[in-house]
Amino acid sequence: MKIEDNFLEQKVFDELQTLMMGKNFTWYFRSRYYAQQQEEEVVKEEDVLDQFQFTHTFYDAGAQRSSYMEQVQCFLELLSVLSIGRIRANLNTRLPTFIKNPFHSDMENILEEKQKQWTTSIFYVNTNDGYTLFEDGTKVESVANRMLSFPANMRHTGTTCTDQQIRIVINFNYYMAS
Repeated sequence: MKIEDNFLEQKVFDELQTLMMGKNFTWYFRSRYYAQQQEEEVVKEEDVLDQFQFTHTFYDAGAQRSSYMEQVQCFLELLSVLSIGRIRANLNTRLPTFIKNPFHSDMENILEEKQKQWTTSIFYVNTNDGYTLFEDGTKVESVANRMLSFPANMRHTGTTCTDQQIRIVINFNYYMAS
């Protein structure tokens, strides 16, 4: 696991943060997002009213999916990306208590041996009290302009936040140059 603070140059970061936290960036509503990942077969509707998030997919399934792909292009060189699996931003709104998704790996659709060859990176767009948690108990706080990188097969989860209006992260799943 690798944590890098001040990952982007300040000017580049400020432009990206302003864009993604601004009123003109496109977000897509995903209802019952956490409930869909839970192993229980029956989830009561009243238990999932706060279980939603907004997403923006930059790249997936071998193709660009966003007109904002240029704004995340700088990450590809900095991360030594050879092949992209997916790049997606997640936005969670503030809630009175933390909601944590189930533990997962971002590339569960490929064999675990292959997952070990890929990397997941999480870029934190804003500072808040939300966090990323790993099964071993390691907790990484959401700090603006922080990049967290780890093998794609490491199971982790993210949370909502309680101290800011929103929590935004960008998830990168990629194969990197050695």
